[in-house]
Amino acid sequence: MMAKNHGVESSGGKIVSDSSSPFDSLPEDCISKIVSFTSPRDACVAATVSKAFESAAKSDVVWDNFLPPEYESLVPSFRHFSSKNEMYFALCDEPVLIDDGAKSFWLEKASGKRCIMLSAMNLSIIWGDIPQYWGWITIPEARFESVAILRNVCWFEIRGRVNTHVLTPGTRYSAYIVFKKAYCYGFDDVAIEAGVGVGGHEASTRTICFNTDVDDEPEAGWIYPEERKDGWMEIELGEFFNGEGVMKGDEIEMSALETRELGWKHGLIIQGIEIRPADIQ
Repeated sequence: MMAKNHGVESSGGKIVSDSSSPFDSLPEDCISKIVSFTSPRDACVAATVSKAFESAAKSDVVWDNFLPPEYESLVPSFRHFSSKNEMYFALCDEPVLIDDGAKSFWLEKASGKRCIMLSAMNLSIIWGDIPQYWGWITIPEARFESVAILRNVCWFEIRGRVNTHVLTPGTRYSAYIVFKKAYCYGFDDVAIEAGVGVGGHEASTRTICFNTDVDDEPEAGWIYPEERKDGWMEIELGEFFNGEGVMKGDEIEMSALETRELGWKHGLIIQGIEIRPADIQ
């Protein structure tokens, strides 16, 4: 329950103080410039300080600083937006396809940090081009034109790469494989080796399992799937820090492998690998 505060009014779901602030005497463009050096979350908080701050915090000066420099190419219809603020939140709520539909790009709402999903078409899937092993289908709930469906393999190997220049510097990221099951077999209680690391260096590894049956007893130390808001499942492959020690232009390599037990596997639908700031749902 929200407490009632003296001198605070609610309008359209927004709380804006009707009291003045010492900063209100500053020109609006000066306030906007100051706010532009904060974060999208801080800008939204600043908009609740006073009506002067609300106007300044909504200005294009602020939100142009939070948008990626190449936003005009990412959002072809950017001229249809009435403000940079509106465009920013559109890029948060509606991921856009880039690189001829091979990747999906969006911004994390609170921070403006870049997120990306590599489509299955953009991954290296062993025998992915052989119809008896993997197929390519279209389903309405996917972001991409095609997703990969596993028909029958014993050697399971999926790898993805992303260049660090498309991600936000100084940010810890997590990588997730995004999937569904369709009459799936061969994965329950099967250890899959996942790895994430900078290309040319030893990757950190962990054991994941595609078993989605919550009634089964989990293996200690294994990472299991979680359901996403969009109805897909995801498993975290690992983390990496896009900062010191990682050069601009380096590639982050991600993998999911089962090449030891070699049991036959079927029915997994792979949408792609998603990279987003760690601890962001």
